[in-house]
Amino acid sequence: MILNLDDYEIAARRRLPRPLFQYVAGASETAAAREDNRAALDELKLVPRVLRGVEGRTLRQRLLGEEWAAPFGIAPMGISALMALDGDNVAARVADREGIPYVLSGSSLTRLEEVIETNPRAWFQAYVPGEEDRIEALVARVAAAGYRTLVLTADTAVLANRENNLRAGFSTPLRFTPRLLWDFGIKPRWLLTTFLPTLRRRGMPHFENSHAQRGAPIVSRQAARDFGRKDHLNWDHVRRIRDQWKGKLVVKGVLSHLDVALARDIGCDGVVLSNHGGRQLDHAISAIRALPRAKAEAGHMAIMVDGGIRRGTDVVKALALGADFVFIGRPFLYASTIGGEGSLGGAVQIMKNEIYRDLGLLGLRSTGETRSSPVLHQT
Repeated sequence: MILNLDDYEIAARRRLPRPLFQYVAGASETAAAREDNRAALDELKLVPRVLRGVEGRTLRQRLLGEEWAAPFGIAPMGISALMALDGDNVAARVADREGIPYVLSGSSLTRLEEVIETNPRAWFQAYVPGEEDRIEALVARVAAAGYRTLVLTADTAVLANRENNLRAGFSTPLRFTPRLLWDFGIKPRWLLTTFLPTLRRRGMPHFENSHAQRGAPIVSRQAARDFGRKDHLNWDHVRRIRDQWKGKLVVKGVLSHLDVALARDIGCDGVVLSNHGGRQLDHAISAIRALPRAKAEAGHMAIMVDGGIRRGTDVVKALALGADFVFIGRPFLYASTIGGEGSLGGAVQIMKNEIYRDLGLLGLRSTGETRSSPVLHQT
């Protein structure tokens, strides 16, 4: 029985081959950063008000000049189309129908031009290439496709130490070892309804959006090289992208308030506070813990957060701390794997229902009131 977002993880574990599930679920090294994402939220306590007349509540929230049906969106998730049939377009369609933002990952297996046709309000998240001419060409491609919001991922200068992936048999490039073939073979439902149909329709999946041209197939050694040459990227590259990109520009993977200030001074429109779901630097501070100091430096920018968001109360806590919006990744991908659009739509509705209920229990009629009402317990 699916009653909350955590239930989708349980169902996805049963459905997905172990290497793919661990790729989504896992984190770097000891997983301390991933676990602290939840701990930071759990430490915050709420103070409800009563007899406030909470009929007519609304979840609508403005972000980057647009109004959305709820204060959360679907975070970028790499290789989604290997987990769920046509996973990128599934998420794009559901987000469009539900009126929430969807961010296409730069490590996706579906052409960005195809996804923007599915959802004209989609955002694109780039893993910026290592060479300046390739950066300019990729940004030009995204603009030509019609995207209006570009998200630059800033926390991947070095490939993370994801030991859990290696233990589970997942690697980039994907190697069809006897162990991997066994893991795929013992999950016949996923094999017959996701992997084989993908091969029939599209052939071997490629990283479609790493550069201006089509990227490498997931089984090619070039795939690892494409995502591994980022260590010289710096804020000067962001300045040049800001000069080139005419739409909204967001930097994702920021945690230090000093970096928030740099993004603000360059003229970015927003930042996503994120430790990459605990998948990059182990023991990195959670977005929720970084939020108060980041908010003080944000100025005109929108402050978004991700990491560990699983309940409506988590969303309310983030908004009360000063976030303008939150993004949710793993649970929505799990939902797609077990039932496509219907399942993902159900997950989005679960989160909407929880926030709507929680606002009422707190004595609030809108998400905006989380800022003006003392929602959080102060120790």
